[in-house]
Amino acid sequence: MPTLNKQWRLWLTDAMLIFIMAVLAGCGLIYEYLLSHYAGRVLGAVEHAIYTTIGLMIVFMGIGSFAARKIADEFTGFAWLEVLLGIVGATSVLFIAMLIGFTFTLPQILSHTFALPADVIPSGGIMQFLYQAARFTPYIAAAILGFMIGIEIPLIARVREKVYQKHLTHNAGTIYGADYIGAGVGAAVWILWMMSLEINQAAVYTGTLNLVAGVLILVLFWSRIRWRKCLLLMQLLSLFLIVMLALNGNRWMQTFTDMLYMDKVVYQQQTEYQQIVISERNLGPSRQSVLNLYLNGRLQFSSADEKIYHEMLVHPVMAASARLGKVLVIGGGDGLAAREIFKWPVQQLDMIELDPQMIELFKQPEKYLPPKLAQQIIDLNQHSLVSDKLNVMIADAFNQVDLLLEENTTYDAIIVDLPDPNHPDLNKLYTTYFYQRLAQLLSADGAMVIQSTSPYHAKDAFISIAKTLGHAGLQNVEQYHQNVPSFGEWGWTIATKQGLPASVRIIDSEYPANLDWLTAPLLHASFVFPKNFYQRADQVKVNHLGSQTLFLYHDQAWRKQQGLLSVH
Repeated sequence: MPTLNKQWRLWLTDAMLIFIMAVLAGCGLIYEYLLSHYAGRVLGAVEHAIYTTIGLMIVFMGIGSFAARKIADEFTGFAWLEVLLGIVGATSVLFIAMLIGFTFTLPQILSHTFALPADVIPSGGIMQFLYQAARFTPYIAAAILGFMIGIEIPLIARVREKVYQKHLTHNAGTIYGADYIGAGVGAAVWILWMMSLEINQAAVYTGTLNLVAGVLILVLFWSRIRWRKCLLLMQLLSLFLIVMLALNGNRWMQTFTDMLYMDKVVYQQQTEYQQIVISERNLGPSRQSVLNLYLNGRLQFSSADEKIYHEMLVHPVMAASARLGKVLVIGGGDGLAAREIFKWPVQQLDMIELDPQMIELFKQPEKYLPPKLAQQIIDLNQHSLVSDKLNVMIADAFNQVDLLLEENTTYDAIIVDLPDPNHPDLNKLYTTYFYQRLAQLLSADGAMVIQSTSPYHAKDAFISIAKTLGHAGLQNVEQYHQNVPSFGEWGWTIATKQGLPASVRIIDSEYPANLDWLTAPLLHASFVFPKNFYQRADQVKVNHLGSQTLFLYHDQAWRKQQGLLSVH
């Protein structure tokens, strides 16, 4: 009987070890997602940041596996490792945000401290070096976490063999099986739950699991662990840190985010699809504050000049369309494009928006924002999202267009108001394949417009959109541009299916009287580009589905602008 009880205790201990390994594998994968997700958000080059972060973690996991051989006592090493991993994992995102936010605002801090004129704010040199160095901290954190995660599997394999007091033939298979299954569960937890959490909360929850694993190891192998009282004290201190992060981390994170956006962040939400941030710039008691919307860290509109963008987006295509019975807008979940569309005698407006939280935020801002700011949002979109003429479809536009085609739906005007093609998932919505299907939805005498990024900062991407639209079967493809102060020089691509081009159709058009920026002469002039602007157009490629051509053009332009890609 004592032998049987000993065997059961052995099996129970081993089952606990395997379970701990599976949990730790899930934590490791979540750390990869956390850091790569946040790196993409703060560094801007989403794909490069994500792939670089994950790649670094995997490489350093390998280095950590080699380094595990230097740890003489596997029980003590494993217990201490989990405490350290929990601390680093729980605090890494907050620490990164602090460093990047501080270096971003350091020139302004020095300017205010020494009363420097606005035109001599410190920049370049050491300031630029510090800022660029801070931007590498997600990669440094990925390397450190990857190194520590890599130590886990060799140590737990050695722990199992010490527990059984013999070489285990299937030790590696058991450990890796638990590792793979745990990683799969971690991926599911991330997708189904943690993606919608504030990123600091997700880090705290994951770090807590590492600390719990450390406590279990301490309890299971108390007699075999050295410096166990010091370890217990460290675990108690770590618990205090975790509680402080759980209670105050989001507030601290918002403070650092405020520094990064240079304005006060009044709303921040991580949805299933994107991070939504609204910031407020207070201009004094006698002036209305400026609201800015950011998606995944990139500015989408500023209330200071959004009317320039949205009037240039909407009114040319409305004027060029022969009829305005039924209009389709893809994107535009803030309701600002819809506001301009409803200035025309439209009978029905269909909107395809991927993120329901965007619609909710701008449809019922009073539920999410203080009364003053909620009223400012309402003043901006003028209740356009509650109009009886509006039909909102929460869906991926790439798939929803197929359903509309099956229903034989047609539109007199189509407006594509999507973010820039800075991600492969967005790139597919700028391809010949997608534009061909949009062309099938467009009535014979209708017109279509595409927001087309900056002709100044991303010239090849801008031209590629026009060439892609032309290859999709639309006969009259033209481009126009206008300066939007928050964005700089910005451009749009407009096309008609047959007949006269848009620039000719709008010559004698009458526009709504309540416009703030657009005039007929200004619009006509916007179709004119500088000399030799299209000189290299024949070298710019069309964006076919699967080619990622436009994404690469846009990514290279962004990296050149940030000084991350040398120009020869």
